[in-house]
Amino acid sequence: MDLGTAVSAAQEGDDAAFRVLYRAVQPQLLQYVRTLVGPAEAEDVASEAWLQIARDLPGFSGDGDAVRGWAARIARNRALDHLRARSRRPVTAAGIDALLHMPAHTDTAGEALDAVATDRALAAIATLPREQAEAVLLRVVMGLDSSSAAQVLGKRAGSVRMATHRGLRRLAELLDDESRTAGVTFSAAKTL
Repeated sequence: MDLGTAVSAAQEGDDAAFRVLYRAVQPQLLQYVRTLVGPAEAEDVASEAWLQIARDLPGFSGDGDAVRGWAARIARNRALDHLRARSRRPVTAAGIDALLHMPAHTDTAGEALDAVATDRALAAIATLPREQAEAVLLRVVMGLDSSSAAQVLGKRAGSVRMATHRGLRRLAELLDDESRTAGVTFSAAKTL
């Protein structure tokens, strides 16, 4: 089932179609949110976004491509709300200490190995200026066109294209610098 058909069927209450929609959008949406709020809180923010997406889906008008931009806009708004709320509440060390002693329910080492490349890429994107980082995430990770990304960000499509271009150019420079540094480190280790 293509995404446009899934959106239409999900609007009519088809659970299987909603699962198709979720599976098509969630991975990129979660990566986008993770960059905005950090990995520790991304799942919660994405869940809040999906609650709103499910609630508002019957009133959505658009095709399969438009739903990605619409979902990204909702997720961005939830992330910004979360960041504002987080800045107003104090962090307590007691809550963090309790979490340190809780066992994980998954194979953390395996997940870490699987996510190294993605985490490195997202970490590199996170070093960009916010406008460039969001443009790259929306265009490359979420797969939105410049018009849809512009609607999410409240900017013109040309501004989003320029921010994406600058961000990708800066990422290439960062990767070149990292490669050179790794090469120097590797050759220095060989002489030891």
